Amino acid sequence: MDPRTCAPPQTRVEATHMVLPGHTNNHGTVFGGQVAAWIDICAAVSAQRFARKPVVTASIDELHFLLPVRRGMTVVLQSMVNQAWRTSMEVGVRVEAEDPRSGERIHCCSAYLTFVALDASGRPSPLPTLVVDGDPDCARRAAEAQRRRDHRLAMREERRRQQ
Repeated sequence: MDPRTCAPPQTRVEATHMVLPGHTNNHGTVFGGQVAAWIDICAAVSAQRFARKPVVTASIDELHFLLPVRRGMTVVLQSMVNQAWRTSMEVGVRVEAEDPRSGERIHCCSAYLTFVALDASGRPSPLPTLVVDGDPDCARRAAEAQRRRDHRLAMREERRRQQ
C-alpha cells in the first residue's frame, strides 16, 4: 500500500452546522448527542479520506462539554487523522461554537475517535502507513495518539480480566 501523509489537504475536514431549534433541549442548548453525531460524521470523512475504503467507528474517547452551545450559534468541527495502525486509526476532532453576530469562536469540546477500515466482506482491512516525517505538529499528534491507544488497550485488557 502506498503511504499517506498527515497533510491537512488529505485528511483534514471542516464541517459547519447551524444550531436550529430541533437540535436543542428545553434550556436552549444543543443536545450532547447531536454534537456527538456531528463529531462522528466529521471524523468518519477524515478516516475514509485516509483509508480510501469503508470505515466504522470503534470508539469515541471521553467527551467533555466545556461550554454550552446555544440555539442560533454556528458549530464548526475540524478533524484530521492523527495516527494509523494495522487496521485502525485515530481521528481527532475539535469543536468550536461561533457567535454569528460577532464571529467570536469558543472551544466547546474535543474528541478522539478510533475507526476500523473494512474490506468488501466487512472485515478489518489493512491501512496504508501514515507518514508524518518533516511535520512536527503531525509527529506530536501521532505520538500522543500512540499514548492514548496504549491506554485504551490497557483499559480493554483490564476489563477482560475483571469479567
